Amino acid sequence: MLKGVTLIWPSYRLTRFEVARLMGARALQISLGAPVLAKSEEKDTIETAKQEFKENVIPITIKRKLPSGEHSVVEIKKAIDNWVKEHPGEF
Repeated sequence: MLKGVTLIWPSYRLTRFEVARLMGARALQISLGAPVLAKSEEKDTIETAKQEFKENVIPITIKRKLPSGEHSVVEIKKAIDNWVKEHPGEF
């Protein structure tokens, strides 16, 4: 273990917690009447949110609070592309 070193997750990668939060937040938006941005015949909002994630059209920004108190904005398009490539069987 390195003492005094703070590791920061890269801004072009998502954590599994951020992916879950994105899906849940987007599904909630859709269920409340937000326009659907992906071609989908699904009636289930979670499946629709997954389709939007897969097509990389989720209109949400992720802002991380760093240990220093500063904020970092995630490069969402690049991060979703990386997630889909690294987890091909999930969608």
